Amino acid sequence: MARHQLDILFIGGSGIISHASVARAVALGHRVTVLNRGRSALRPMPEDVETLVADVHDDAAVDAALAGREFDVVAQFLAFTPDHVARDVARFAGRTGQYVFVSSASAYQTPPSRMPVTESTPLRNPFWSYSRDKIACEDLLVAQYRANGFPMTIVRPSHTYDRTLLLTTGGWTDIARMRAGKPVVVHGDGTTQWTVTHSDDFAVGFVGLLGHPQAVGDSFQIMGTHAPTWDQIYTWLAAAAGVDSPDLVHVASETIARVLPDVGDGLLGDKAHSMVFDCSKLRTLVPEFNPTVTFDEAAVEQVAWWDAHPELQAVDPVLDAGFDRLVAHARGV
Repeated sequence: MARHQLDILFIGGSGIISHASVARAVALGHRVTVLNRGRSALRPMPEDVETLVADVHDDAAVDAALAGREFDVVAQFLAFTPDHVARDVARFAGRTGQYVFVSSASAYQTPPSRMPVTESTPLRNPFWSYSRDKIACEDLLVAQYRANGFPMTIVRPSHTYDRTLLLTTGGWTDIARMRAGKPVVVHGDGTTQWTVTHSDDFAVGFVGLLGHPQAVGDSFQIMGTHAPTWDQIYTWLAAAAGVDSPDLVHVASETIARVLPDVGDGLLGDKAHSMVFDCSKLRTLVPEFNPTVTFDEAAVEQVAWWDAHPELQAVDPVLDAGFDRLVAHARGV
């Protein structure tokens, strides 16, 4: 059992980082309620989790599902714009001892002026609207805490994954290209360092902050120290897929963004820049946070999981054709 059992509401709960956090909270003996649309086929809920079904953006449905209940902690994984957060502030003020908002490390100054990145690094991302919306959410919560004492905590994860999330730009399309002997596009020169954190490791830090009085009113980043290069990430996935010498073609992120605009914002606003973090602040409150999973190990688990799910192995024709054009451009064909 946990040293102090908490009554926790997870808004979300079936995603990569939220599901791992739900599992961690249950394992520690907390009472866990999950509010989402009830679609969790890939990641079924652990036993003893109470599930409330509602579209989180339908105010009437959420209010009916919660029926005026109070919680020690509300962990919000599905708020992406200030209006989402404003509704939560109105709904949970006086009904929870801590409201934890999951922001993003992409909110930090991009590219960072110095590393490692800490919680005091400025928040500014001119490249990605997703990140700017997260910053606006944070600004609203800080203002509410200062003016009204709303008991918020802000958490900023970086690139967090589980066995289902392939880290490459093309996901399964890249694995299929490798196995077919086709060249694979890697943004930049492949040497950018990128911090990646397994969801189980993230969950230790996240759940450790729940119900912690010193976390209220503050922000914390949660990620490991494992920061391989993108060439390493692609090479490890290739090895896991049985490809010894993948043909990696380096293309400027700006060029990829022009040819494949759907992935451009995420490259220019996030993955194109080296990001290394210092989580000393988190460890002062959660000393058990000590990430252990590295991606060379995780890549094997990921490819094995995808091989076991052939029904999900869809090659994206738009990405595939775009990668062919980028390779031809890079090689002057």
